[in-house]
Amino acid sequence: MADPIEVHYTPDGDDWSVVVMGRGQTLTGRAPGLIAARDRADQLVETIAPDEPGHKTVVHLLDGDAVEFTTAYLTARLAKTEPDKPDAPAAGETPEKAATTEAAAEPAREEPPKPRAESEVATPARQPAEAKEEPANSGS
Repeated sequence: MADPIEVHYTPDGDDWSVVVMGRGQTLTGRAPGLIAARDRADQLVETIAPDEPGHKTVVHLLDGDAVEFTTAYLTARLAKTEPDKPDAPAAGETPEKAATTEAAAEPAREEPPKPRAESEVATPARQPAEAKEEPANSGS
């Protein structure tokens, strides 16, 4: 079995530095965000061991710790991309005003008709007895 390839991640502001070491080589890269840094690391690993058959053993490390990298990476992957709606009203806003503002922001929804109680069901109006038709007198 070949020695594992190590990938060391270092945060640098909003960017990440990546150092890939293995097979007697050291390659470096940068990427915006941890997920992009992980993708960049994969590219650098392919540069170091392009023709290696089978599975390559790669150890990803953050501060020298594989578990710390895994935790940070999964947190980044599972992070929500949309901000949540605030649960509490803004400062100085009453709950009623917050509810009104939320209702105005949401599109109107039609509610399905509610079932009526039997006593409320309309019965057809009774029609008066039909008038007998009398033949019209044809002129005299």
